[in-house]
Amino acid sequence: MISHADASEIFISDSERTDWHDETLWFVRAKRDKVSKVLPEWEDLREHASQIKDHTLANLGEYLRAFEAKAQANGIHVHWAADAAEHNAIVHGIIASQSSKVLVKSKSMLTEECHLNDYLASKGIEVVDTDLGERIVQFRNEVPSHIVLPAIHLKKEDVGETFHQHLGTPKGNKDPQFLTEAARQHLRGHFLASEVAITGVNFAVAETGEFVVCTNEGNADMGAHLAKVHIACTGIEKIIPKREDLAVFLRLLARSATGQLITTYSSHFHLPREGQEVHIVFLDNGRTRQLADPKYKNSLKCIRCAACFNTCPVYRRSGGHSYHQPVAGPIGSILAPNIDKKANVDLPFASTLCGSCSNVCPVKINIHEQLWFWRQDLMSAGLAPAVKTVGMKMMAFVLANPVIYRLGGAFLRQFSGLLNNRLNPWYKQREMPVAPKESFQEWYKKR
Repeated sequence: MISHADASEIFISDSERTDWHDETLWFVRAKRDKVSKVLPEWEDLREHASQIKDHTLANLGEYLRAFEAKAQANGIHVHWAADAAEHNAIVHGIIASQSSKVLVKSKSMLTEECHLNDYLASKGIEVVDTDLGERIVQFRNEVPSHIVLPAIHLKKEDVGETFHQHLGTPKGNKDPQFLTEAARQHLRGHFLASEVAITGVNFAVAETGEFVVCTNEGNADMGAHLAKVHIACTGIEKIIPKREDLAVFLRLLARSATGQLITTYSSHFHLPREGQEVHIVFLDNGRTRQLADPKYKNSLKCIRCAACFNTCPVYRRSGGHSYHQPVAGPIGSILAPNIDKKANVDLPFASTLCGSCSNVCPVKINIHEQLWFWRQDLMSAGLAPAVKTVGMKMMAFVLANPVIYRLGGAFLRQFSGLLNNRLNPWYKQREMPVAPKESFQEWYKKR
């Protein structure tokens, strides 16, 4: 597996694209700042959401059981999966019972986490991603680079060429409206023909047994309402206690994610329509292990808004694919080592620890602190690369010995002086502007 550093080097080799990626995501971050300031109670909402999540995680088993009872009373089938393999087997079993070979799927990072598309393909089942960004990267045999904006690493020229290859649109056409309409026409037939639809879940409400799916394109609604079978896939951490809690989270989610006042579609699935089956699959996949560790349990408060992606100076410059995990960015760098420490040892180091991620998190996850905790744990476990381990040990030794520290400082000063003596003659030969005799302010006024 290619490391984050090596993958980043590939991404930043295209400096123009890197700058564009950086500026685009910062634009989204700036929109978040603007709309959040419209609400005088913004910080109160963040604190309230954080406390709701703290309470829920402290009573997670109770709320999951309550949801199951309510959902089953509503006619929804509830399934439990310990890991990705069990999740995929459950989903495949439901699809196989319908003898279906094609299904539509809206954006779901949990199914990306489980590599569900590849699994179903191995069983002869075609998965058609219906989110526009997801469909674009699916055509290109890529994974999403962002959990809200899956194709943010691509420009409209890239999309135009991709659609020319796969949908037969005119070569060179990069008009966003034209390309969106082409995708709409392409997907409409799949919606009408598919008997199974898979969606993610943004919130599952223990009080009522319903779940909520938030989209901007309406593709989740189209798939779920037309299909005979609706399968919703979710992590166990997506549970919230009451329906009234949605008033807090929905106001935070869209503003934090894309700078919108509200998501275009916030769809509530409470019970199946007549003749329809609705299934919800809850996945653990290391979440209870994360919950049991006081240093990392707060990461399960995440509502997948990607605000930490949009503000992170490392993510914005290195791109989502450099993280080699479905959930990239700062929050992904906390979640991934919990699943596989050895495979993801590089990710907690892909951060400046500047704290901007924690500052924008709508549920107040201490992201930068958890990244630092992971660094300590991974180094202590001996999983870090040998060069990094040796370097850190040398630094620790020097900093722990004042005499060596002072000698090292004296050596560096001496070396710096020698270097300056050699460079000064060359530097003085360069044409330098003559400094004005008057004060800087006087000189500047005359310009």
